[in-house]
Amino acid sequence: MDILACRRKPAFYSFPMKNLPFLSTILCALLLCSCASEGGSKAGTGTAVTLSGNNYRIIRAGVSGTSCGFNLLGCIPICPPTYAGAKAALLRHAGTSMSGRSIAIANQTEDRSSLYLIAFSVPRITLTGDVVEFTGPSGPTVGSFAGQ
Repeated sequence: MDILACRRKPAFYSFPMKNLPFLSTILCALLLCSCASEGGSKAGTGTAVTLSGNNYRIIRAGVSGTSCGFNLLGCIPICPPTYAGAKAALLRHAGTSMSGRSIAIANQTEDRSSLYLIAFSVPRITLTGDVVEFTGPSGPTVGSFAGQ
């Protein structure tokens, strides 16, 4: 009996082999599972204006606002960056009171970037635009208020 006992492999050699299909199925399922969200809406207000002639003046050019987030392990969003946060920062950096004035953001661009580190990433949305104020009529009135 001692000869048979010496020829048998220890129990830890056979344990993973029996469960290999189960473990590989679990591993594949974990790798294929993910969550994603685009979030937000980029709908406009539908206002039509014409930047022509001398009907506007530039208050500030190249104003930018940034919203940053935090992703754990590079793919689990803990605090995502928001378009609304970037726009609020852009309006704060404009440095002018907008109440009661015909002010708009023209030439707006959106940039998305991320800083990837070992355990986390920092996604960022940056909005850049020119703050303009309308000073006169912009030509024929367009829209639902044309008859007023």
